[in-house]
Amino acid sequence: MNEYRTIKFEADDSFVERRSRFIGYAKPVTTNEEAVAFINEIKAKHWDATHNVYAYVLRDGQIRRYSDDGEPQGTAGIPVLDVLLKENLTDLVVVVTRYFGGVLLGAGGLVRAYSHGAKIAVVAAKMINMTLCSVVKVKSDYTFYGKLNSLIPENDGIIENTEFTDCVEVTFVMATDKVDGFNKKLIDVSNGRFFCEVIDERFCETG
Repeated sequence: MNEYRTIKFEADDSFVERRSRFIGYAKPVTTNEEAVAFINEIKAKHWDATHNVYAYVLRDGQIRRYSDDGEPQGTAGIPVLDVLLKENLTDLVVVVTRYFGGVLLGAGGLVRAYSHGAKIAVVAAKMINMTLCSVVKVKSDYTFYGKLNSLIPENDGIIENTEFTDCVEVTFVMATDKVDGFNKKLIDVSNGRFFCEVIDERFCETG
């Protein structure tokens, strides 16, 4: 997998539906333990809530889990999970807390309410795309540095560090599938004097 979609940060949002208050919480996580810890945190925070419904999806182990937390089966946890799957999101947990307002919503009303609670939570948490990127290092002389400094962003690279010693050493990240093309361009533009050295790989936000 060279790309995946997740959320950027922890966030929450709320709304009221026929006097019931719904609060949607979303948080990026990468392990089952992190997901469960967040669920327990929200349950402790809202110990007096009528329901704390949750769902989470993880890349590691392709885990998908949910709970209706006492709501009629299929009206809460699955709708929350469906929002995450339809948005193609992974590595996150969503909890939708409900304070019952005295008016029954019916099965369809519950599905819509929990779906909406999940959706506003992930929107608040900013959905982002993550792409597998290479961490790349290029050493050049000072005469070529100006060209290199413009060539990298022109090819969608993001400069992270520049060291000035007897030469200039630039470290940047670039989508892994673009590195070979950039390296050929660099060799061509520099008349074979400079080239890329891939030193690491990691996922980077790309939008």
